[in-house]
Parts: sequence; structure tokens; C-alpha cells
Amino acid sequence: MITLIERLDDPDYPAYTTGQAAQVLGVQQAFLRGLDAAGAVRPGRSTGGHRRYSRRQLLFVTRIRELFDQGHSLASTMRILSLEDELAVARAHIGRLQDLARGLEAAASEAVAADPAEGRPEVS
Repeated sequence: MITLIERLDDPDYPAYTTGQAAQVLGVQQAFLRGLDAAGAVRPGRSTGGHRRYSRRQLLFVTRIRELFDQGHSLASTMRILSLEDELAVARAHIGRLQDLARGLEAAASEAVAADPAEGRPEVS
């Protein structure tokens, strides 16, 4: 069974109240409620219906705030963040493909070293 302390290590565990999240982020509680109302950040809810934010959500709100401070609207902020996330996924995929290509190149080199005739094309 997972204990409360172990849950706190989970970046998706909604541990922060609206007041705590606002204090940690240096924003007004109304800012967080506004992001919830706009659908930009959907906090979890306690059994009493109170908003609860996870560490991952706090990081996301920090990113939103940085873009707001640069003068972006909510719509452009959400689009920028979406594109940044897509780019991160694409870069990770490229990295995995590059690792696979290196592995295949190494395997091919080993095969040629073991039997040099295999590395030459057949001549007809």
C-alpha cells in the first residue's frame, strides 16, 4: 500500500491547496482559479470539492506565467506550450532513432569484421 509520504514523491499527486500553490508560485489565488475556469489547468479536487494542484501543474503554471509576463495572451501561451511539448516529444523520438541507427551500424560493422565477404556486394 502506498503511503501519503510516498504519494508526495509523485509529481502528479495533487498535494497543494489553491492558497499553497499561489504562495509557492507568487501569484494570486484568482489567477489559478482563472486558469481553471479557462481550462488551461485542471486541478484535482479534494473530497470536499476544493482545488488541489500537483507539482507538475505548478511547473506548468510557472511556464504560463512566464509567457504572460512576456505579453502573450492565454491562447498564444497555450499554443506555444503545446508546440514546445510536441517538439520535446519529437526530439526524444529522434534521439531513440539515432540510438537505434548507431546500434544497427555497430552490428553491421561487427558482422563485416567477422566475415568480410558479407560486407561486399555480389558481383554478377
